Amino acid sequence: MAAPQIDIYTKFACPFCVRAKRLLTEKGAVFNEYDITMGGPKREEMLARAPNAMTVPQIFIGDIHVGGSDDLAALEREGKLDALLAG
Repeated sequence: MAAPQIDIYTKFACPFCVRAKRLLTEKGAVFNEYDITMGGPKREEMLARAPNAMTVPQIFIGDIHVGGSDDLAALEREGKLDALLAG
């Protein structure tokens, strides 16, 4: 089974974004990063995928909206992140 696509929406100099990307990198995950610092179509895309999202990062693994950095870290603590990354 192929690993799911991972998308992460970030902003410049966001420490939570850095933390989330570090965890994904440590897991060996390949992800698409979309910088929405200046808004634009990727910000609109993020809001379409997660209408109530008011902060970054917003992380999507496959069709699953994980949420933010704390949500990603919680999945890791609960031992659920590896299975999600594996697909």
